[in-house]
Amino acid sequence: MADEVSKLTKDFKKVWSNCLEIIRDNVDGQNFQTWFVPIIPIGIEKTTLILQLPSHMFYEWLEEHYINLLKKVIKKEIGNTGKLQYRVVMEKKNAPTDSQTINLPSNPRHAVSNPAISVPIELYKTGSKELPAPFVVPGIKKHKIPSNLVETYNFDNYVEGDCNRLARTAGWAIAQDPGGTSFNPLFIYSDVGLGKTHLAHAIGLQTKMNFPNKTVSYINADTFSQQYIEAYKTQNRNDFILYYQSIDVLIIDDVQYLGYGHKASTQEAFFHIFNHLHLKKKQIIITSDKSPVDITGFEARLLSRFKWGLTVELTPPDFDTRIKILHKKLESNGITFPDEVITYLALRITSNIRELEGAMIAILAQASLNHRPVTVELAKEMIDKYVKSTAKEISVEYIQKIVGEYFGVPVEKINANKRDREIVQPRQICMFFAKKYTKLPLATIGTHCGGRDHATVLHACRTISNLYETDKKMKIYVDEIDKKMKI
Repeated sequence: MADEVSKLTKDFKKVWSNCLEIIRDNVDGQNFQTWFVPIIPIGIEKTTLILQLPSHMFYEWLEEHYINLLKKVIKKEIGNTGKLQYRVVMEKKNAPTDSQTINLPSNPRHAVSNPAISVPIELYKTGSKELPAPFVVPGIKKHKIPSNLVETYNFDNYVEGDCNRLARTAGWAIAQDPGGTSFNPLFIYSDVGLGKTHLAHAIGLQTKMNFPNKTVSYINADTFSQQYIEAYKTQNRNDFILYYQSIDVLIIDDVQYLGYGHKASTQEAFFHIFNHLHLKKKQIIITSDKSPVDITGFEARLLSRFKWGLTVELTPPDFDTRIKILHKKLESNGITFPDEVITYLALRITSNIRELEGAMIAILAQASLNHRPVTVELAKEMIDKYVKSTAKEISVEYIQKIVGEYFGVPVEKINANKRDREIVQPRQICMFFAKKYTKLPLATIGTHCGGRDHATVLHACRTISNLYETDKKMKIYVDEIDKKMKI
């Protein structure tokens, strides 16, 4: 064994090279270049592989998105005792040359624990002395139901804005009196990457802080379904249901998975769990990618129960909220970006918080790897390469910024009530391009442009369209601004 460890220590570069070959086959090319090529193997201590990363945010991203893959390849190369440790370079300035190194273990996220409770189910026959949750043998010992809550997904790290204010307020109220408000269940829905899971964890964490003795448990609906299938196969269906009925605050994430394939049996189990918890005034929190009205594959009786409490939607964050999100993430990691880079990111990535944070980390990784300063030019490069899906996305705020810079007029003046010609024309051009490049209704465009109404936006679009055909100067304006927006 000592010889094997000694050999591993000498061949750590080869070990990591072998890991990369496997990883390359399991992630797409751009993600491989962005997240794995910058990693530098440092050595192996006993059976722990040490990798150097460019930043703490880089470390968080790997742990959140690729930890299972990393664990598998390391165990394959080193053995079942193989472990992972990171050596992270912590940047102190915009150009990441002034730094310090810290060592961090893999899997830093600690789940909050629940108190041990006696699960009220009858003893059933089993050939195993220890059964994994949710298959518990009461009468032998008390059981701790795992909370599965991630401490970093708390309210302190959850940036509030118009896009999530109602949901956050309701979640905070629930944490003060779980099961005692009219928000039961709380049904949160949105597109991907807008903070549903973060908010669900934050409610659970705050509840645990306020009521340490309550049993709070978070579970993804897909995992819930797999657990039920296992319980059904082993004839432990009733035990499964009673296990979940013993929870005080149940958080079901991505509930739409229970509707895939019309899993009637799993839905029936959840129906009984839901009814019991609601009757006992236990709190239920549900997240989904669709509202209860649009979700498919569910029994009508279950869908009707989803509507019993409060249904809230998380919408894409506005420009100011995106700025706050970036500042919050950077500040929490002790890093600074130039204001113009933060503004550029917030203008170009408008619909997905996850992609916004991912682009920020990718910029930091490239700056650290290539010893380049964090600039708008670097941000443009990374958005074009890493966030291809949003590279062509144009928001009203971005249009206003480009038009304002072109005419030398601050955005604040464009959105003001002044009717001076030098202000009115840029404002109308903003409305024209907003109609052309966004899917927003005219009334919403008007709201973004200083609170104008539907008719004003329509008039502006027609005016610019007519001038484009008849006025050479206006044609030049529009064509040049159009090119600038596509850079």
